Amino acid sequence: MQNTARKLITATLLCLSCAAQAKITPEQAARLGGDELTPVGAERAGNAAGTIPAWTGGLSELPAGYTPGERLVDPYADEKPLFNISAANYQEHEDHLTVGQIALLKRYPDTYRMPVYPTHRSARLTDAEYAAIKQQATEVELAEGGNGMINYSASVPFPIPASGVEVIWNHIARFRTPNVGLSRRYTQIPVQTNGAFAPVLFEEPSIYAARVPDNPYPNRLFVFIQRILAPARLEGDVLLVHENINQVVEPRSAWIYNAGQRRVRRAPNIAYDGPGTAADGLRTSDDLDMYNGSPDRYNWELKGKREIYIPYNSYRLRDGGLKYSDIIQPGHMNPDYTRFELHRVWVVDATLKEGARHIYARRTFYIDEDTWQIAAADIYDGRGELWRVRDNHEMMHYQVSVPWTAVETLYDLNSGRYLLTGLDNEEKGYQYNFDYQGSFEDFTPAALRRAGRR
Repeated sequence: MQNTARKLITATLLCLSCAAQAKITPEQAARLGGDELTPVGAERAGNAAGTIPAWTGGLSELPAGYTPGERLVDPYADEKPLFNISAANYQEHEDHLTVGQIALLKRYPDTYRMPVYPTHRSARLTDAEYAAIKQQATEVELAEGGNGMINYSASVPFPIPASGVEVIWNHIARFRTPNVGLSRRYTQIPVQTNGAFAPVLFEEPSIYAARVPDNPYPNRLFVFIQRILAPARLEGDVLLVHENINQVVEPRSAWIYNAGQRRVRRAPNIAYDGPGTAADGLRTSDDLDMYNGSPDRYNWELKGKREIYIPYNSYRLRDGGLKYSDIIQPGHMNPDYTRFELHRVWVVDATLKEGARHIYARRTFYIDEDTWQIAAADIYDGRGELWRVRDNHEMMHYQVSVPWTAVETLYDLNSGRYLLTGLDNEEKGYQYNFDYQGSFEDFTPAALRRAGRR
C-alpha cells in the first residue's frame, strides 16, 4: 500500500498534530462559502483528473416524479455503472480503495463487487444552517482533552479542522434536521452466514438540544427514544438516551423499559463497547451511526485526505418495490442495488489509549468532506487484525436539505455474518418525519414507561 500512502492528499489547511485547536479566526471563517471552500468547509473545486466535479450547491431541485410525503425517488435512476471493481481487477483501483473494501473483495471473490457510477456532489444543507455554521466557527472550541465542545450551537463545529478529534466531532454533531427534532422508522437486520435474517423494526423520535429555544441543558447534544415494534418477542422494549456533549464531565444517561418485566431500569452499558440493542452481537453501542458517543478512549490522528470510492446517492437501496430478500444474500448485500462514487474523504485513525478498554483496538474512519458523515470504517481487534468492515450508504433527503443514510453495513470478516441498519423497504410510505415536534418532557424515565405500555 506504499503507492496509496504516497497519494494521500496533504491539504494545506491541515495541522496534523493532535493538540486541541483554538477557535478559528474571522479571516479563516470568511473563506467558508467562498471560492475555495464550501459553506461546510469542503474543497469547492473538483479534482485534477476531472473524476470528482466541483461542488455547485448540491441537489437543490426536486427530481421529476417526486411527490411530497411519499418515498424519495432516485434522481440518478437512469445512470449505468462506469465499471465494476471485483477481486479480479481491484489492484487497478487500489489507490481509491480502503483496506476494508479490499478485504471484502478478497473474502467474497465470486460474489462481491463495487459498481462505480459518475460522481454527484449532491449534498447540501439549508441556507440558515450555512449561516449558523459560519457564525459559530469563530466561537466554538474543543473542551479539555477533546472530550467536548465549548460554545457549540450549530452543526459542523470545526469546518476547518486541525485534528482528528475535530473531524469526529463534525460527524457526531452533523446536520440531522432543519427543525427541533425528527421521528423515523427503520429496521436493523442481523444476517447469518447462510443469508437467513430476521428484521427488528424500530420507531425513534429524537430532539436536538441546540435547536430547542432557551435550551435548559447546555451540555445536552440530543435525546431519543428507541421503541421496538417487531418482532413480537421484542415488541414493547424501549430505550431512552440522554446524549451529552462532554461525557467525561457528565456521562451519557440511558434507561431501558423491559416489556416483559414492565419496569424501567438504568442502562449504564449502553455506551462504548456495550452490546448494541437487538444486534445479535454484531455491533457495539458506539457502532450505531458509524460512530457515536464520547471520544475519550481513543487517540485520534488526522492522516489527511484521500479520494476513494464510497457508497453515495444510494436511493435504490430504499426502493419501496424491493423486498429485504432482494437486497440480502449470504455474506453481503446484493451488489445490484449498491452504488459507489469517487469522493474526497478525511482519514482519521483512532487507536485505543493506553489503559483504556474497548474490544476495538483501532478504527480507521473515512469521512465524506461534503456531509461530514463517516462513509466507511476499518475496525481492528486487539491483535491488530482487521475484524469488521463498515460502509455507510449515503443519500440526500433533498426536500429538506438533509444528508442521511440509506443503510449502514457492518461486515464481520471472521464469522461471515453482517448487520444492516436503516432499511425500510417493506414499510408503507416515507418513514422520516422532519416536522416532529416534541419536548424534553417526552424523554424522561416516566415517559419511557408510558411509551412501553402503548
